[in-house]
Amino acid sequence: MVIFMTKRFPDWKFPEFDENGMTKWNWKCQYHENLKLGDNTDIGSFTYINARYGVEIQEGVEIGSHCSIYSHSTIDNKTGKVVIKKNAKIGSHTIVMPGVIIGEGAIIGAFSFINRDIPNDVVAYGIPVRIQNKP
Repeated sequence: MVIFMTKRFPDWKFPEFDENGMTKWNWKCQYHENLKLGDNTDIGSFTYINARYGVEIQEGVEIGSHCSIYSHSTIDNKTGKVVIKKNAKIGSHTIVMPGVIIGEGAIIGAFSFINRDIPNDVVAYGIPVRIQNKP
């Protein structure tokens, strides 16, 4: 699958975080020193990112509002870097668990629970997430 990338934000800049990890766009990142954010990313309001063990969001990624991305889960004590590769799109209210890699160009449906790696260029959704098609 070939994705034509247009520059959505001509003046895109890395976000600034206040003392609570909030941005002016109303999304939050704890341990933002461990957040690697590619150019032209778009993260929706009320999204929460826990980057304690590293979160990498590559260029052109779009994340809907009210998502949660965890590199550390206090429920089951799992840890691991989360990687969301170039041009992936994640629907609103989705949860991404520790150690997950979401492939380049993947599209994740809203209200999904991502507890395993997602390949490049697929559509996936559900609780737990299921891959709906492969190229």
